[in-house]
Amino acid sequence: MKKQLLLSSLSIVLALGLAACGNSNSEANTNANTKTNTKNSPEGTTEVPKEKTKISYWTGDRHDAEFIKERVAKFNETNTDGIEVELVVKGDDFDTALDLSFQTADSPDVIRVKENTIGTFYLKEYLAPIDEYLTDEMKAKFPEMNELNTFGGKRYSLPNFGTTMRLVYNKDLFAKAGVTAPPTTLQELVDTAKKLTVAGKADGAYGFALNFKNPTSALSRSARVIAEMSGFGGFGYDFKTARFDYSGFKPIIEAFKQIRDDGSMLPGVESLDIDPLRAQFAEGKIGMYLSYSSEPGVYSSQFPAKIDWAAAPAPSIDGTVKGASGFLGGQWLALSTKSEHKEAAWKFMEYMYTDQMLTDYQENGFGISMVPTISAAAKVPQVNGIEGFLPNKYDGVWPVYPTVAPEGMKSSDAFFKYMLNGGDIDAVITDLNKRYNAALDDAIANDGLKAEPDSSFDPAILGGKFAK
Repeated sequence: MKKQLLLSSLSIVLALGLAACGNSNSEANTNANTKTNTKNSPEGTTEVPKEKTKISYWTGDRHDAEFIKERVAKFNETNTDGIEVELVVKGDDFDTALDLSFQTADSPDVIRVKENTIGTFYLKEYLAPIDEYLTDEMKAKFPEMNELNTFGGKRYSLPNFGTTMRLVYNKDLFAKAGVTAPPTTLQELVDTAKKLTVAGKADGAYGFALNFKNPTSALSRSARVIAEMSGFGGFGYDFKTARFDYSGFKPIIEAFKQIRDDGSMLPGVESLDIDPLRAQFAEGKIGMYLSYSSEPGVYSSQFPAKIDWAAAPAPSIDGTVKGASGFLGGQWLALSTKSEHKEAAWKFMEYMYTDQMLTDYQENGFGISMVPTISAAAKVPQVNGIEGFLPNKYDGVWPVYPTVAPEGMKSSDAFFKYMLNGGDIDAVITDLNKRYNAALDDAIANDGLKAEPDSSFDPAILGGKFAK
């Protein structure tokens, strides 16, 4: 794989430990810990309790928050090194909050990284290499994936799970509307959304929704996978020509606009975040949406589903699969460069990467393991809906595309603006191609970025490598 860089992409704080900061119990514990204990000490001597080493772990994942909270609490209770971990769970503002934290003294010790953030965080020098901590056994166990967890010959994270993307649909509403199968083309997606809206009108249900409070998040879980299934790079980058070309997104964005124009999209999606969307789906108010394989865990614990639901492969543009649905992953936890307790942070990371933890993570339905020894031994999760997310012949890992910072509006914002206001989609795409390629040329000339064409690149052969 050519060396390239990754795309740059309700804050809930769960403080775990002996007590919460700022309350009377915490104050009492603090005072108690600072007092001299002479009860069991030899006469004339004092015993000073060992101070805890406090570290923080920041994550943007909410689907597994309760599971991780329990495991962090167990670590805090059982580790013999006096380490206390504070878990901080953030929403779609994770990247911004992390940037701000690195400008202060409040940055985390351990950071959740993803395939679309690890390259950016690496370039910003947020991440410390972990090679010195890895045993030979760990090096053999965890796949080294260039540009996904390894940069410049050094590892910055280890994989846990991979994420598939699917069309999530309300089987009850499908049955009520007389729709016998999920859509496989964009036209079927538009038509099905309309039928579901008609059938659900009396109950306030609509055929389709996306979390457009954050257009990048919305289109990254929807337009991206439809484009990839159709043979186009999911972020507008053409690996054959090494140029940005958003023309493949035209029918996808037009279909989304048509669904909205038809009145088949849930009202208020402009301010809809992913968790409120999930809550609405669990109540039966949404017929379809596209998202990641984290959803089964969400509907078994976070928002228990009151409906019968399932997942199916995302549609392609015309029903023909010419590429692969991105199987995302290769990284999970990373060590912060600003951590003052790297040894303690690594001990926590080591705990999180134990076989038992990774096995439980899959078997509880939070993700499909990308660690060969775990995927071979772990059971298929007994979680409703997971079967639709298991890797199939169309799931595959795409190459890493280059990160650029174009002047003006991002592609996701430009497409969402068109969906809301209309206009000339061809002009929108022409403008995006011009600005993104100008940024690409600038990064190649001034930042040492490498982007070379690969005339032999064939997206149709990417799929099937993770299917059992």
